[in-house]
Amino acid sequence: MKLEIGNFQVRSIEFGETSSYMDGTLTINKKEALAVVREDEHITDADIVLTKPGDDVRIVPVKEAIEPRFRLNGGPIFPGVTGKIERVGSGKAVALKNCSVLAVGKHWGSFGDGLIDMSGEGAKYTIFSKLNNICLVADTDEEFERHEQQKKNHAIRWAAHRLAEYLGSIVKDMTPESTELFELGPITKREKKVNDLPSVVYVMQPQSQIEESGFNVLNYGWDTNRMLPTYMHPNEILDGAMIGASYMCCSSKWSTYDFQNCPTIKSLYKEHGKTINFLGIIMSNLNVSLEQKERAAMFVQQIASNLGADAAIIAEEGYGNTDADFIECFRLLEEAGIKTVGMTNECTGSDGTSQPLAALDVSADAIVSCGNVSTLIELPAMGTVIGELESLMRDGLSGGWEDDDVLGPSVREDGSIIMANDSMFCGDSVLGQSIKTVKEF
Repeated sequence: MKLEIGNFQVRSIEFGETSSYMDGTLTINKKEALAVVREDEHITDADIVLTKPGDDVRIVPVKEAIEPRFRLNGGPIFPGVTGKIERVGSGKAVALKNCSVLAVGKHWGSFGDGLIDMSGEGAKYTIFSKLNNICLVADTDEEFERHEQQKKNHAIRWAAHRLAEYLGSIVKDMTPESTELFELGPITKREKKVNDLPSVVYVMQPQSQIEESGFNVLNYGWDTNRMLPTYMHPNEILDGAMIGASYMCCSSKWSTYDFQNCPTIKSLYKEHGKTINFLGIIMSNLNVSLEQKERAAMFVQQIASNLGADAAIIAEEGYGNTDADFIECFRLLEEAGIKTVGMTNECTGSDGTSQPLAALDVSADAIVSCGNVSTLIELPAMGTVIGELESLMRDGLSGGWEDDDVLGPSVREDGSIIMANDSMFCGDSVLGQSIKTVKEF
């Protein structure tokens, strides 16, 4: 399976009469772009706001992030979402790098939404402060979930995916500045020197805990709550098969952008044929009942064993209840003789002294911590807010609050904020792009 992505580096973005790309500048015809957004009649109000690294800007509530792309064979970049179901992971696509489309609520946030600061102390907590961001700031008539803590945000999220595909189409007839090639042949057809290397499989556990459809990560448009663990080619993940969820504490979240640019997959590719034999992906899920968790972990063990895996990396999207899925997979992989390393964030309380995971096992003796969701963060006011700052404390964002006897409200009268790391948009970067480091005492 061979995937070729032609890259265009976006250094600046502006509005203009014609949507175009030239010498690193992306020009967007706002009227055309908003017409794509308004294809959904449930969008009642929408605007596009541009921001770049270093701006005195705070963005909240952020619901989703997508890298603009376009498939050159004419198929949808997000099958099952922006077009019909068809297999991805091969052929040619183009991508606008160093930028993202952010889906931002105009008035109302939810538990899975987060915050991005484009400069200052807050910028260090998320990779999205380093990107040129095209913010779709929208509202909808989805009144049935207006005051719900959990929101599907369907119209806004889908509009952002359409917008990303439209923006990607701007460069579809141009010669890329650089090209990334991802090619991984069938497991049984590889050269002996590759098959003799240690075989490694990557187990991904995207968020799928909500039993009602519409909240969870999608796999080719299919709700992952309805699936059993399955084998996937890594190119499929990089090429739009996976769509980020609306539900999950935000620092733990994997946005669509994170799937499209998964650093762990790219790192495994770089080592393939050199130090490891990269077998591919086991796409698992995160469940509610103990029986569901045990069944999924059993399938992960079964697939990994039959692939002949010597080692595994396992990553979970979330914490708390999902730790049980994570640890059970860990335990069964190790039981099968597969050396396993885990990647997850932890919930150790604001002082860092609580138990890091809700479930633990002696087999889970190699875990990479991607941060503490409960870390308290205080940030000064910013000159401009894209979205609505009050949503941080009003709408049940996982790291914000209305009031606290000691700390007061998350949003203060002067516009400064205090919140848990939980609300930092995709801040813990469990898929491998975190800029966090460990300090030794």
